[in-house]
Amino acid sequence: MADHSISEHLQAVHAASRPFLEFLAGSSWGRARGTAGICDFVVGNPQEMPLPGYVEALQRAIIPQDCNWFGYKTNELLACNTAAQYLRERLHVPFAAEDIFMTKGASNALTIVLSTIIDCQEEVIFLSPPWFFYEPMIYFVRGIPVRVRVNMATFELDLGAIAAAITPRTRAVILNSPNNPTGKIYSPDALQELARLLENASARFGRAIYLISDESYSRIVFDGSRFTSPTLYYPRTFLIYSYSKALLTPGQRLGYIAVAPSMPDRDSIRSAIFTTQCAGFGFPDAVLQYAIPEFERLCIDINQLQRRRDYLRSALQTLGYEVNMPEGAWYLLLRTPIENDSVFAEMLAKENVFVLPGTVCEMPGYVRICLTASDDMVEQSIRAFAAVLGAPQSRDDVSLTHGVPSVSTEAA
Repeated sequence: MADHSISEHLQAVHAASRPFLEFLAGSSWGRARGTAGICDFVVGNPQEMPLPGYVEALQRAIIPQDCNWFGYKTNELLACNTAAQYLRERLHVPFAAEDIFMTKGASNALTIVLSTIIDCQEEVIFLSPPWFFYEPMIYFVRGIPVRVRVNMATFELDLGAIAAAITPRTRAVILNSPNNPTGKIYSPDALQELARLLENASARFGRAIYLISDESYSRIVFDGSRFTSPTLYYPRTFLIYSYSKALLTPGQRLGYIAVAPSMPDRDSIRSAIFTTQCAGFGFPDAVLQYAIPEFERLCIDINQLQRRRDYLRSALQTLGYEVNMPEGAWYLLLRTPIENDSVFAEMLAKENVFVLPGTVCEMPGYVRICLTASDDMVEQSIRAFAAVLGAPQSRDDVSLTHGVPSVSTEAA
């Protein structure tokens, strides 16, 4: 007799999540995480104390000012106004407070949008290499994930492959820029061409194809690069944002959905999203929403993060490794000197250095190195990378500047 203890669609969610879940449960990192003294480059956890301004904002926001301070909350007007104003200033897109829906981070925002627009068995295109939970989320809403690889030579959009993947059942495309794990910022030309492609496909099939733009890392950009949002070019875009990247606070779930001001049927879309929130996906906590006016101008020190990127990349290249140059986000991709990236990651783990095998994020033959590790961890890890490669450690007089992340009060 078939096992019906869990639903079929949840079995698909579990199967799509398996690479990360197996790494979480079965790797050396899964057993060692949280242990003092290890060099943890696996996920974007803070390895230093939080921004003082963040802590102070929470301390101020938690003090009640009226009897309803901790009452039921939906999308608080102060929070929505603040987010809309910031988007207008930064992206030059005329968002209004009514376009903003506060969420418990980007993952909650993605689930709400997908639940709002996807019917059973409709297709959602996502780009590979992906954040490893896009596919499970699509299955969760009973959609059909369609994987499309980016141009692996440049990590830019492969527009021909996207066009070929669109069918009469395509309902949405998920875009992530700056990209996790590649660090690629998709160019304005590529975004404009994607917009034309989706407009033509929507007209051809007589049904809207939506673009879901995951912009969680939009403030983490390097070398003076400019981030461009597809909301400039494609009306049917949902912008997804998470504060946890700029603030390095992944345990404090806060983000939002922003409906593009040019969205057709804007009022009905807004109403539908709010209905989905009320149906059980919820709203972020009151204190986090009260603190948004202060959070919005805070950011980890991007210059320090860029120095860390440059130092670690240079040191690894000197040892003989091939390492990419990310334009944004906070990951380096290192090509492994052996074919099996999981075995290579375990070799590093024996030296107390922990990285994410590329297989987990559909990048076999690579490991992903998270730049939120501390400067001390970066220094210590170089010896381990040298030992695993069998190369002598090479150092020069350059060293990282140590210290807790400093506060930037300007929009990054």
